[in-house]
Amino acid sequence: MDAKAVGQRIKAAREKKNLTQEDLAALIDISPTHISVIERGAKIPRMDTFVAIANVLEVPADSLLVDVVNHAAEGVASELSSAIAQLPQDEKMRMLKVVSALIDK
Repeated sequence: MDAKAVGQRIKAAREKKNLTQEDLAALIDISPTHISVIERGAKIPRMDTFVAIANVLEVPADSLLVDVVNHAAEGVASELSSAIAQLPQDEKMRMLKVVSALIDK
């Protein structure tokens, strides 16, 4: 498991929610130091801690584990599809061109 990549995604999700490490730690009842260790990828969180983090940050666990879980790509694709569906029509077409260009490589 790429603990560093998972930690970076946890950090990004935390920052997106405008939470400090101290805020997140208080919400899941662990120390801010422990959050720091997890976000740096120095330690993999226990399952209950990981689930608590995902729940507090309101993110699917598979989005945090996208490079670890084989089927996580399906969840990411679904999230992207939902995000694209909310765009104006011209933005949707631009995204389609970008994705098509990446796939045709």
